[in-house]
Amino acid sequence: MARQKHKPQRMCVACRQSQDKKSLVRIVRTNEGVFVDEIGKRAGRGAYLHADPSCWEIGLKKSLERALKTSFTEQDLERLLQYQNNLSGLTMTETDQELASQE
Repeated sequence: MARQKHKPQRMCVACRQSQDKKSLVRIVRTNEGVFVDEIGKRAGRGAYLHADPSCWEIGLKKSLERALKTSFTEQDLERLLQYQNNLSGLTMTETDQELASQE
């Protein structure tokens, strides 16, 4: 009987559900700011979100900042909102517009 290979599990900071690491989007805080880590190897403090717009909305409100132990700059928020919009293929939602106007 072949042994199954271990798949690392990570938790989405928005919905708190665990899933395979590869199926989640890693966000990383570095000295230069907060970025989406497409490869998953970038140095810095990381947090994970599902590629689901509802998880991104919850994450961008506060849970992502708390997980990364930082406050988003205007550029950080702009990068993350752009990535979120690319995921959903939609224009900015009301929540996104509120977040952008708070900065």
